Amino acid sequence: MTALTRSLCAVVLLAAVAAGHDFWIEPSKYRSGHGKRITLHLKVGMQFEGEPVERDAKLTRKFVVAGPEGESPVPGEDGAEPAGWFQAGAPGVYVVGYRSNRKFIEIDPKHFHEYLEEEGMGEIIERRRRLGEAGKPGREWYSRCAKLLVEVDGGGEGYSRRLGFILELIPEKNPYALEPGDELPVRLLFRGKPLAGALIEAETKGRPEAKQQARTDAEGRAVLRLPAAGPWLLAVVHMERTPEGSKADWESWWATLVFELPESR
Repeated sequence: MTALTRSLCAVVLLAAVAAGHDFWIEPSKYRSGHGKRITLHLKVGMQFEGEPVERDAKLTRKFVVAGPEGESPVPGEDGAEPAGWFQAGAPGVYVVGYRSNRKFIEIDPKHFHEYLEEEGMGEIIERRRRLGEAGKPGREWYSRCAKLLVEVDGGGEGYSRRLGFILELIPEKNPYALEPGDELPVRLLFRGKPLAGALIEAETKGRPEAKQQARTDAEGRAVLRLPAAGPWLLAVVHMERTPEGSKADWESWWATLVFELPESR
């Protein structure tokens, strides 16, 4: 990647953060057979449309695939796109997970407010107002917790595997066993415990009118109705105040879950 490309990517990422962005894993195939190679793309963007992101060892804390045989690192080369691959084994639902290291960003007051509003974080807006920070830039650490579900040979087990991410979306039904119009119950965990009051958004490609939203209850649970077949992206953000004296005032964690909803049988 050239210096010019890096600069352009930085501008794109900064704009995406200001407006509300997502980071997800996109496979070459959502459903595959035994022995097939599935390539994995890291994507960043909005409304389930984005640009590929090269694999970066410095930014990657964990990149794994968990299946019937256990959990193993996703192979791939630093600086490569696609970012990795895995070979399908026994039948089941494989969970691919990417956990990033945190990064620092400073956003001007107007765009930080818009970003908080877009992500449904009204309590952070109010807290900044009470602290007299509404007119100050937002200084933030942020990191990613992305998951992907891939079905192999029609296997139905494994969809709810936990990867131990700080912020983790866990489906409580197998999405590959659902049909358009069905409801998908999910649970959100933060540091292994249920997280209440978080806004989960669900989007499918090319159908902005199909977007769904739900907030988690006291047990960290929410239910989303998925009206259309095709790939779906679930996304949620959680933000907390950092300790006094930190470089940033806030730290956020961005979690996504991607899968494909089959056509009606």
